[in-house]
Amino acid sequence: MVAHVSDFGIAKLVHAKDNAVLTKTLATFGYIAPEYGSEGLVSTKCDVYSFGIMLMETFTRKRPTDDLFTAGLSLRQWIYDTYPHSLTHVSDATLLNPSEESFYKNVECISLIMRLALDCSSELPGERINMKDALATLQKIRKRFSSHL
Repeated sequence: MVAHVSDFGIAKLVHAKDNAVLTKTLATFGYIAPEYGSEGLVSTKCDVYSFGIMLMETFTRKRPTDDLFTAGLSLRQWIYDTYPHSLTHVSDATLLNPSEESFYKNVECISLIMRLALDCSSELPGERINMKDALATLQKIRKRFSSHL
């Protein structure tokens, strides 16, 4: 696994009193929220969307710009279509070893993380969870599976 430094700081453009801001600032393709790309609207929900995509990338080892994602198929859609029954087919193979005793617990853990990633990256901003709830969910997952990781 290769770590990448990311800045989900586009929401810094949003003042505390504002819900969204119109901007012409560039963002990274594949991580950009749909409303930002189509309307130029920036909100904290844009950062949540990017975080969800980054979680998917981390656990699949596929970038949202991978050649696999063409003809309307996106990283998010790929995960959504396999969730929850076929996640082992899209998860990074180095994370899941069927011969390990903890295999099913690891699959369950990745499944919960992918559910979080899908909740973060909903197409509509109003359907996305906020970052505080995302953090709380990650902490619950960590606590639940800490002895298996």
